[in-house]
Amino acid sequence: MTKAELLTTIIHSLEADLALFFAAAKAAHEAATHEECAPDNKYDTTALEASYIAQGQANRAQEIRVALEGYRNLVLQDFDDESPIRLSALVTLEDEAGNRRRLLLGPHAGGMKIPVADGEVVVITPGSPLGCGLLGKQVGDELQAGDYGLAATFTVVQVV
Repeated sequence: MTKAELLTTIIHSLEADLALFFAAAKAAHEAATHEECAPDNKYDTTALEASYIAQGQANRAQEIRVALEGYRNLVLQDFDDESPIRLSALVTLEDEAGNRRRLLLGPHAGGMKIPVADGEVVVITPGSPLGCGLLGKQVGDELQAGDYGLAATFTVVQVV
């Protein structure tokens, strides 16, 4: 899968998530303002709890809107073995056991997993420890990832 195809997949996924959270926020708002949620006494917090849920759903929808806009405006860069890793890099890392992981350094939506024919690509952001550690690295460079005794050494084997 090319980076352009990955970008399209991310955008479609975020659009679907936005629609889902928008509908959830709307439903939660309707529940919070429904006449059956009117408190029966001073201890009835049903409407208040529903309003908290509505606000949380609306906040998540806004975060997704920001991520969607970030990916719609993302300019994909080309990289080679001499290029330092930066935003839009598709990076392949190899651990000491020879296991490979592919990561896309994106502006938002860290943790999103995109299934591809030979595995998956995980979106990471520069704000994550791994994303920050990758910035400026090149093919052949090593980096430590992890903590609490679970650190592993990875080698950058490809940057596209």
